[in-house]
Amino acid sequence: MNRLLDVVTGAWAIIPDKLVMIANAYERHLMGEKADLKAIEASIGKPLGSAPQDYEVVNGVAIVPIMGTIARRANLFTDISGGASSDLIGRDLRAAAANRQVSAILLHIDSPGGTVAGTQQLADIVREVGAIKPVIALADGTMASAAYWIGSAAQAVYIADTTTEVGSIGVATVHRDVSAAEAQRGIKTTDIYSGKFKRIATSYAPLSEEGRASIQDYIDYLYGQFVDAVAANRGATADKVLSDMADGRIFVGQQAIDAGLADGVATAEQLITRLAAGEFTVPGVNPVPPSKSRADLPNSPKGTTMSITREQLAAESPDVLAEIQAEARTAGATAERDRILGIEAHAMVGHEALIASLKADGKTTPDQAAAQVLGAHRAALAKQATTMAADAPEPLPAAPTSEPTAGAKAKPDQKAIAARARELVATAEAAGQRMSYAVAATKAAAELAQG
Repeated sequence: MNRLLDVVTGAWAIIPDKLVMIANAYERHLMGEKADLKAIEASIGKPLGSAPQDYEVVNGVAIVPIMGTIARRANLFTDISGGASSDLIGRDLRAAAANRQVSAILLHIDSPGGTVAGTQQLADIVREVGAIKPVIALADGTMASAAYWIGSAAQAVYIADTTTEVGSIGVATVHRDVSAAEAQRGIKTTDIYSGKFKRIATSYAPLSEEGRASIQDYIDYLYGQFVDAVAANRGATADKVLSDMADGRIFVGQQAIDAGLADGVATAEQLITRLAAGEFTVPGVNPVPPSKSRADLPNSPKGTTMSITREQLAAESPDVLAEIQAEARTAGATAERDRILGIEAHAMVGHEALIASLKADGKTTPDQAAAQVLGAHRAALAKQATTMAADAPEPLPAAPTSEPTAGAKAKPDQKAIAARARELVATAEAAGQRMSYAVAATKAAAELAQG
């Protein structure tokens, strides 16, 4: 429950009505109301928990969808809203940038916005990928708040028609005082904390003036980050964004173009055609022409992984290759360090040379090293026991006390006693114990006499 509360009361860049819907859904959950999953699935026209869309490729253009409420990771709210994961979108963008079948990227957006968490990182990835291949954003229905923060990082922003809604630049949150609801259920939560501001706006008590001021400062700071990002992405000043774009309004159709939020009107099909023809290019980078046979290729199925050689990746995306190589070197160094430390943990006195050779071969695992060291130690103990037994005097025969009676067992001969005594000495040594040959011989004679 605390995890859900953190999601609801976190910072959102989203259309206000959508945030109210999400908060109400949480409140119903808090009061113990179970969600009618079948009714929700029927209302949104898809099963909850369905797999997110992967990008597809049409005529060399990767179409990356951003549909529904945006959150860093998928949850029930994003399922209900037809949500999108900013982490997965970033993954798809980088994959499209490295895909040699892709010459340009279209962000196909219909979203009311979402959480602030993860939004700036995804906008940074849009700019990063846009330095490799052209990236165009298309608002098809709604591109508001966090969705606009992300889409504005593209090389250009288009709207699908004159009814498309764009804007709602701002940041919001809600404070949920759940103390009365808990009281009805016979529950009282007490915050225990250190640091003045740690729980200054707790949800388990009415909001104080200090708590309200703390939340407002936090939201104002994030709003400033949003405004600065849009100004940088759209080539405008922060004052221009504040005066014409970022007062929280939704701009419809031509209003969005007049305000500087969008660059024109175009359908998805029109933009795909223009991108495939190489109309949009990356500044300072030669355009990558579509393959002559690309028009004859079928669209890449969703979820398909394209193969690419190291040479192609180095030519088309050297930054991506460098990042992969750096990660591989770090992972390799960590694995080798762990391997060596694991081998050293099995070191034993007298086997220093073996440990050194196992560390140096670059392939022996700690488990394999343990087996080799234990085997070598057992062999050394067995050799030591054999040497001790060879140097020991033969045991004296026990004096007979009486003539053997009929049916009595014959006494074992001295060779059998000596052989068993050596076995007992070797077994004790292997177990880390010491046993003299004389004691072993006595035990051996007793065992053999008993049969």
